[in-house]
Formats: sequence, structure tokens, C-alpha cells
Amino acid sequence: MADPARDALGAAAAVPEPPPAGASPPEAAAAEATGEGEEREAGGGSELKAEVADGEVRSAEGEAADAEEPGLQAAAARKVKLELKERKEKKQKVDEDEIQKMQILVSSFSEEQLNRYEMYRRSAFPKAAIKRLIQSITGTSVSQNVVIAMSGISKVFVGEVVEEALDVCEKWGELPPLQPKHMREAVRRLKARGQIPNSKYKKIIFH
Repeated sequence: MADPARDALGAAAAVPEPPPAGASPPEAAAAEATGEGEEREAGGGSELKAEVADGEVRSAEGEAADAEEPGLQAAAARKVKLELKERKEKKQKVDEDEIQKMQILVSSFSEEQLNRYEMYRRSAFPKAAIKRLIQSITGTSVSQNVVIAMSGISKVFVGEVVEEALDVCEKWGELPPLQPKHMREAVRRLKARGQIPNSKYKKIIFH
């Protein structure tokens, strides 16, 4: 015999539940999904176009900067070249002025002064002796340029001492030739003015 309660439960289970209110049918859901995909594709395409345009603008700016850079370098090179040329011309002008002044001075010398000047120009310290002296002090070998420089400095130093000795001789009311006392007094005065360094060793005692 059939059970009426069981049949009623089976019929209720077989009947499908109605869709909730406001729910979209499958076709509407598919259309919405398709529309969203198209919108996303459209948005992505516009963003890609914007990025491409931005890249093109940056590339154009970089090319413009690269085109301007050689021009700036050329301008800087021309400026440096002009400065060097001006310095060279200025130095040449100063040298010419010095030569002209020296010529005027030499032309005004007396015969005795001219002879003394010629002797001074011809005088020089033996380079071999200067080299031996430097090597004995430093303990190392020196180049020829150092020897030439030290020879010139030594000549200038001796000239200053002799000039001061002549002033001492004149102030003491004496006449040349110079004597050792004149040279010693000249060295003492130059040391007092700080023009000659004190070479004597002084022991420093720390308390």
C-alpha cells in the first residue's frame, strides 16, 4: 500500500525552488559578464595607449636633450679656448713689458754697472758641486732639473747677501772691496729680518 505522507514529501522535493526575487537569468548574467569584460578591455587599452604616449614624449625629450648636449659641450670648449688664448696674450704682453723695462734699465747703466751686470749674468755655481751637496744632505739621487733650480736659488741668495753687505759697507763709511766682517753683518741682519732660516739645532725640553 502506498503511504500518502511519503508521496507528499517526494512530490515536494521534486518541485524546483523558484529563483529569488531580483535574480538575473543566465542570459542576463552572461551579458553582464561580457559587458564587464569589454569595459575592462577598453580601460586597459586606453591605459596602454596613455603609457605608449608617455613613453614617446619621454623619448622625444631625451632626444632633444641629447641634441642640446653636444651644443653645450662645444660652447664650453670654445669658452675654455678663449680663456686660454686671453691668458697667453696677457702673459706675452707682461713678458714684453718686462723685457722693455729691462732694456731701458740696462741702457741707463754706467760702464762699471754694465760690467758688474754682465759678470752677474755669467756667474753660476758648478752644477756638479750643487748635486754633491744636495745628495750629501738628502741621501738620495736628484734629477738635473732639481740641480738647475737649486743653482739658481743659490745664486739669488748670494746676490741678496752681497747687496746687504754693500749696504753695510756704505753705512760704516768704508769702501769696497767687501770684507768678511761685512758679509757676517749682512747675514746677521738678514737673519734678524727673518730672510734667512735659522739652521742651528735647538733642543726642546718638555717640562
